[in-house]
Amino acid sequence: MVPSIQAATLWGGLLILLLLVLSSVVVSRRRRHLIEFGDGGNPEMTPAVRAFGNAAEYIPAGICGLILLAFVGAPPLLIHGVGGVLFAGRAIHALGLLFQKGPSLGRVTGMVLTWLALLVASVSLIAWSVI
Repeated sequence: MVPSIQAATLWGGLLILLLLVLSSVVVSRRRRHLIEFGDGGNPEMTPAVRAFGNAAEYIPAGICGLILLAFVGAPPLLIHGVGGVLFAGRAIHALGLLFQKGPSLGRVTGMVLTWLALLVASVSLIAWSVI
């Protein structure tokens, strides 16, 4: 397998697993509180729903970036860097939402890492398109 594609598939797979873990947290809390849809007005549900929802909003763009970087032949090290920072950012953000009340260092750190990964991916893709 081409090293760039292998790097992108590794991080794509890990990011999808993270989505599944966060989804299972939502399902588990819904079952515990007998909630069929949404958060049911239960304050314990809101962070779980948002942790999954926020990941579901950012991870697809990140995976697209990783795939496109592999497609243009970006170095595996760049793809691993973007994928690792994105994964760390999404995991840290989710933990900050799930285990800390209100504004938290985990949420801020997670978003900064997520934005950094997406920024590096986007700038790299733009650079590859004009070079």
